[in-house]
Amino acid sequence: MLVLGGNATTLAVVNAFPPAGSSKGAGSISARLIPLAWTPLGIALGDAPQAVGLPLSGLFDWMDRTFPPEDEHAFVAPVRDVELLARVGWNAALPERIDESNVVNVEDLPDEIVDALAQPPVALAQCAACRRLCVRDDFVWKEKQLCAWDYHAQVFGRRGPWHDGPYEERHFATLPACAYVAAPLLAQDGAEAVLSLNAVSESVAVRIVNALLEGDLERPHMAVRTQGGFTVLREA
Repeated sequence: MLVLGGNATTLAVVNAFPPAGSSKGAGSISARLIPLAWTPLGIALGDAPQAVGLPLSGLFDWMDRTFPPEDEHAFVAPVRDVELLARVGWNAALPERIDESNVVNVEDLPDEIVDALAQPPVALAQCAACRRLCVRDDFVWKEKQLCAWDYHAQVFGRRGPWHDGPYEERHFATLPACAYVAAPLLAQDGAEAVLSLNAVSESVAVRIVNALLEGDLERPHMAVRTQGGFTVLREA
């Protein structure tokens, strides 16, 4: 695969050009537009690329319009390399999964894109608050898909479900749940993570969480279910 360019929301790739010997300017190429989601853990590649047809004669104009230099997140492949591959009619099999091993210009890509290629593609959704793309089901609050930033602001902010004192057992059934807690986003609202539990049984986790809360009654806390365990937050 050849990465033509990318920006904050899209990565454009192609795997073939018209055969060598085609008349100048003739033919079109099929590009795949892969959606991207920026997260606190890095960029995630979407698992539902869109195929679009592009006239070869207007390819560079399309790249300039789609990934303009004034966009701080935009980049494009070196024009000389794209011209060379187009001239020889470069053609590669469409891989089942695009990763750093089958991208011919991987050395030209931003580091965060290379890191994203190393991870499996995931289902994406639009954040119900800001409309940015996010990883589906990582952060859901009141049945709405949210990005990490809006989830942290709404759930872990001042109006979140903070709790005074130990939890009763029934409270654990309704704890906020998310894929992970991002410490830098917590800090923006003055909250902090004071305990992280992974790979322990829920009964043990309940006792540990409540032991912590019983020993610190001066400030509200919040227990959060995360992938594989629990995180306990303390309000500023």
